Amino acid sequence: MIDSARHFRRRLEDFYRLQRSLLLSTVLVSVITVSIVAITINLSVACSVLVGASAGLLYVRLLARSVARLSEQSRGLGRFQLVVPTLLVVGAAKFPQLDLLPAFLGFLLYKPALILQQVYDRWS
Repeated sequence: MIDSARHFRRRLEDFYRLQRSLLLSTVLVSVITVSIVAITINLSVACSVLVGASAGLLYVRLLARSVARLSEQSRGLGRFQLVVPTLLVVGAAKFPQLDLLPAFLGFLLYKPALILQQVYDRWS
């Protein structure tokens, strides 16, 4: 019983470490991407990418929190995190300063961060 509690605690610590690494990777990829877009395209598009990247970061955080709450009693993930991309699209429709395509691409920046995190984990 004690070993299973230790094992569970160790797995939970691993999960939180992975969560922090993924969030940090997402922030780094977002900062680099927004900087490149600001230099190569323009500041307006970079702001849209930044808004999308922030929404993506929030999405990943909500998804991780939902996964952390999984237990034997729960049947699945919460759906609250699905509100984030919906609000991003609605925000792009309401605010003409926010371009939908760059914002959505910014939102998806958590995906390359996830791939980079996997590559890093395999090499370390």
